[in-house]
Amino acid sequence: METYVFFAVVLAALFHATWNTFVKVDGDRLVFMAVMMMGSGVVALGATLFLPIPATASWPYLALSLFFHDGYVFFLLMAYRYGDLSHVYPLARGSAPLIVALVSVTLIGEKLTNHGLLAIFVMTGGIISLCITRGAQNLRNPMAVFFALGTGFFLAGYTLTDGVGARLAGNAHSYAAWTLGLEVIPVLIFVLWRRKTKFVPQATRIWKSALFLGLMSLAAYWTIIWAMTIAPIALVAALRETGIIFALILGVFFLKERLNLARLAAVFTTLVGVTILKIGRP
Repeated sequence: METYVFFAVVLAALFHATWNTFVKVDGDRLVFMAVMMMGSGVVALGATLFLPIPATASWPYLALSLFFHDGYVFFLLMAYRYGDLSHVYPLARGSAPLIVALVSVTLIGEKLTNHGLLAIFVMTGGIISLCITRGAQNLRNPMAVFFALGTGFFLAGYTLTDGVGARLAGNAHSYAAWTLGLEVIPVLIFVLWRRKTKFVPQATRIWKSALFLGLMSLAAYWTIIWAMTIAPIALVAALRETGIIFALILGVFFLKERLNLARLAAVFTTLVGVTILKIGRP
């Protein structure tokens, strides 16, 4: 992976961790995420006016991506409902790179070096180990585990779909604009159905912060889509999940969460994987 792509993905991971930290502290995550996606969606759809239309070969992937993106949102919110975020979120984010690596190598035909494969496994192990650093009681909650792994499945699904679709589109930015612009429509319909008259008062309360974080989310995943057209999808997917390390740091400084020795060991393991990825060639 080229150095400029490496650092772009790391920056995207930081952006992703930042908006997730603030979603965590809001009382109504469904409304918060809907307003975020509305803001990013408007900007993305506006960008389509200045970009070429994606090649028709990418359209089926674009449609499938919308299914995976919206499934991800639903399963993530359900995982938050049934389990503690510090357990289910690492399980969801840690399982996805393994799925992506398996599918990208066996079905898409990507080639990974031994360094790349080792880095993916080490980073994934470090991320998933965060699930048990505060006790494994939530991992015995079948609903929490189900929705966490389901979140990982949908995450892997849209990662693979967008990686291939953006390559076929002929222009990664066009594909990103249409994907991120259209994905908000089903979510908005669902939120309006669930919250009805409560949506506007709640959205009014948080729209400024949600809009800002929505733009951050837009920049983060737009960068990831672009990176997957340059570097192997599996490596980008694994490196992106180091955002959970940034989330852990932000949680310590802004949410006053505790950082014990076990969690530090998990962070160190993940960083070892990042180092292996960076020094491996290509």
